Amino acid sequence: MTAQEAQWLNNIIAAEALQVLFQPIVDANQQAIYGYEALIRGPKTSPLHSPLRLFDVATQAGLLVELDILCRRLAIHRFAELELPGLLFLNVMPLTIVERDFREGLTLGFIQEVGLPAERVVIELTEHVPIHDYDLMRQAVARYRDMGFQVALDDLGAGHSSLRHWSELRPDFVKLDRHFISGIDQEPAKREFLRSILDVARSLDCQLIAEGIETAAEHLCLWELDRGLALLQGFYFARPSPDPPMQLHMLLPAATQLKSTAGRTAHSILRTVNPVAPSCVVPELAERFREHPNLRCVAVVKEGVPVAVVRRNAFLTLFTNPYCHALYAKRCVLDVGDAKMLVAPAELSLEALSQQLTDSQDIELEDFVIVDNNGHYLGMGNIVDLLREITAIQVRQARHANPLTGLPGNILINETLVAYLDKSEGFAAAYVDLDNFKAFNDAYGYARGDHVIISLSRLLQGQVESAGGFIGHIGGDDFMMLLPLEHWEGVCQQILRSFEVMAPGFYEEGDRQQGGITIESRQGATAFFPFVSVSIAVKPITDPSTCKVLDIAAQLSELKHQAKKIVGNSLFIDRRNLRVLP
Repeated sequence: MTAQEAQWLNNIIAAEALQVLFQPIVDANQQAIYGYEALIRGPKTSPLHSPLRLFDVATQAGLLVELDILCRRLAIHRFAELELPGLLFLNVMPLTIVERDFREGLTLGFIQEVGLPAERVVIELTEHVPIHDYDLMRQAVARYRDMGFQVALDDLGAGHSSLRHWSELRPDFVKLDRHFISGIDQEPAKREFLRSILDVARSLDCQLIAEGIETAAEHLCLWELDRGLALLQGFYFARPSPDPPMQLHMLLPAATQLKSTAGRTAHSILRTVNPVAPSCVVPELAERFREHPNLRCVAVVKEGVPVAVVRRNAFLTLFTNPYCHALYAKRCVLDVGDAKMLVAPAELSLEALSQQLTDSQDIELEDFVIVDNNGHYLGMGNIVDLLREITAIQVRQARHANPLTGLPGNILINETLVAYLDKSEGFAAAYVDLDNFKAFNDAYGYARGDHVIISLSRLLQGQVESAGGFIGHIGGDDFMMLLPLEHWEGVCQQILRSFEVMAPGFYEEGDRQQGGITIESRQGATAFFPFVSVSIAVKPITDPSTCKVLDIAAQLSELKHQAKKIVGNSLFIDRRNLRVLP
């Protein structure tokens, strides 16, 4: 700490010259902003603009508590002034808690000044210094909870933070350090670590918040990794800002929106098995099991609705000795049935059904009941049939996927487009192509070219699937997107913005400085090619009944040529109605 820094710190505290920024925490389940973390910056013109340096100097000067309390008060007042929705995640030093706030109730006083209820404030324990007295800290946390606050543990896995903090303090939220999120789509070890942390969080009834999400690929990986991870934070959604967004401007995949890419549902594995009525007597069902050795499970249905199941193995054990026959001779099957059963709607996707079976506890998983939308019995399903069907889908998708990106290839693109046209809902079909890619490939080689294509595919996949759409890889640097009408334009604009930022990173420093590459043709002439860019041609389709696949493909090819005439990242939209005459 220099004398100049010490003077700056004293002036900052005296003048309250701090800037409060807010970064949203989003809830993928609710498709909304869950809350905001308040962040502090020093004056831009000062050597203490960085929060790390600001708090380091305050620690050395013995003013950490005073600075922490000031930050907290300014954050609460600014949060109330902006009328932000959701929860306020308020960074608090453990040292401040035990030295002043624990005794004086400062935070409660600050929120009472602005009329903010304690239930909307989360005390986020930051780790600039270690916790030495856990007994005192547990008392402080308990007092916060008594006042209505919730408690979060920041940056699990970084600094002084440890699993012991989690075990000792039992916070309501734990924020996972961005180290474990950065590049998680590329590192299997990080995914395994996060799975373990999620198991711990569930067992402790604690919500995990993933921090530091910066790319669409990281976001998509977290979504595919575990649908229990709903709270997300990072530059991918929004950067810290003095005037943060009050609503989410991008669609996130929700935990309830499990879909099969092949459109297969529980109905596809339904087996017709005649049910029995609750009044059916046990000997009658026993005779049915003896006559049909392959019959594994029977549903008990009352007024069309399944109320129990009778499983073959459990049922036949009732007759292991001669006295059992007389004991159950006049009993009804409902008396020996099992009300613990999994009931699956016929329209439930196979992926969602598989997840339900995996999550089920204390239930025999081999057989389950399938019902219609009104809960009426249709038939039975079996886990072997489910696994066989899912395996067949995966094998078929792998066979027809593009080998470079793993995305659906032309056969699956055409089948999906047909499925979209069969629906009554409108959608937007978009063709994505790279500009100046051949020159890049010639200059840097196919391996670097493949890296560009893979990077683009991950960007497209993250944006498209977040919007509930479909992405396919036609071949080379060409892709097809099918998007909901209400989201397509926002998705396309985000892709263009993101790729514009990504593109310079594909080049060497010299080419990056001049904005592209200069290459020589076979004839000896030299030409300059700017950075690779993306052209997107979009055909909004409001009436699918009037369209055919071949007509859409032909029009998109025409629109793509129009888009590529525009220099740089471009979006070309066909505003005409696509109609096919008889």
